[in-house]
Amino acid sequence: MIIMAFDSTAKSASVSVLDGERVLAVYNVDNGLTQSELLLPMAEDILKSLKLKFSDVGLFACSVGPGSFTGVRIGVSLVKGLAFGRNVPCAAVSTLEALAENLNGLKGLIVPVMDARRGQVYGAIYESSENGLNCLVPDGAFAISELADMLRDFSGMPIYLVGDGYEVAKRGLSELGINTESTPELLVLENAASVGKIALRKYERGECTTDLEIAPTYLRMPQAERERLEREKQNG
Repeated sequence: MIIMAFDSTAKSASVSVLDGERVLAVYNVDNGLTQSELLLPMAEDILKSLKLKFSDVGLFACSVGPGSFTGVRIGVSLVKGLAFGRNVPCAAVSTLEALAENLNGLKGLIVPVMDARRGQVYGAIYESSENGLNCLVPDGAFAISELADMLRDFSGMPIYLVGDGYEVAKRGLSELGINTESTPELLVLENAASVGKIALRKYERGECTTDLEIAPTYLRMPQAERERLEREKQNG
C-alpha cells in the first residue's frame, strides 16, 4: 500500500511516500517559506520522481499536533483536500509520537519536545527498547521544571531529546541537574517518514479516520483566543 505522509507542525515542511513499511522518498524543506507554499508542490514533485499519482495513494497521513496552530491546520486541510471524495483512509498522528519514532531503536528514554513559548514545551516521554516504543507520559504542555521532575522518576536511564525544543529543553534540564545524551542532528526535527510508519500501524489496528473526521489536536488554545479571553476578563 502506498502511503503519503505530511508534517507541517513546526518551521520545516516534510513529505514522505512509503510502500508499506519501506520508505520510498523523503522531502524536507526549511527555508523560511510557509507550509502553505511548500507542501502541495513538494507532494507533486515527490510523486513525479517516483512515477506515481495521487490516485495511487491508499493512505494519507499527517501530524495533527501539537505544534504551530497555522502549520497544523495547513497539514490537516491538505490531507482533507487530497482524500476528499475518494474513500481513502486518513491517519491522524501525534507530532510528538512521530518525533519519538525518529529515535525508535535507541535504548533509553525518548523525550520529544516542541517549543511552546511562554516558558513551556509540548512534550511526552517514551521508553525505547527492542520491543519498540512505550508511552510513559502522554502528550502535554509542561514547564521545563515539570519535565525535569518527571524525568527524575526514571533516573539511571539514558535520555534522548528530539524536536524543535531540543536546545531550550537540553539547556533548561541541564540547569536543573538532568543530563541528556546528544541526538544526531539529522534526527532532531520532524520527519514525515516517521508519520507514515505510525500511520501504517494505526491502519493495521483499524484506527484510521476519514477526510471529514481528521482534525487538529491542540494542547493549548491559540494565542489569539487566549488574548481575547484575557481582554474579556479585564473588561469584566
